[in-house]
Amino acid sequence: MSSLDEYREKRDFAESAEPEGEIRESGQSRFLVQKHWARTLHYDFRLEHGGVLVSWAVPRGPPEATSQRRLAIQTEDHPVNYIDFEGEIAEGEYGAGTVEIWDRGHYDLRLWTGEEIKITLHGQRLKGNYVLIHTDANRCLFIKEKEG
Repeated sequence: MSSLDEYREKRDFAESAEPEGEIRESGQSRFLVQKHWARTLHYDFRLEHGGVLVSWAVPRGPPEATSQRRLAIQTEDHPVNYIDFEGEIAEGEYGAGTVEIWDRGHYDLRLWTGEEIKITLHGQRLKGNYVLIHTDANRCLFIKEKEG
């Protein structure tokens, strides 16, 4: 079973503008944040890792200050070519609404375990050390770490 099976099962690519994609190693460590107006406004945080974009929905947006802790709910992996996607997802399709790129850049991986992911983001908006700490099966705390 491919890590993109869940992504593909949720979409009708004859109706959706989203890329079907495939698992593909690009040799890069890119990240993406998309502002997504679906049923409710949320942000999708994605890290290129293992040939896919590992993804989380962040209801209140990514933390921009060290005092903020944000809930991040892990969602299905997305194909790497989703890194350039923005536009409309048609009414009636999974995730229907408007998607726009809010931030993008690359990251340095400091740690990736089943319990936590530590990264340094180099984006246009998000910069510095961040950690995703798993609190249960698909929920994380998304935290900007103090500098130094």
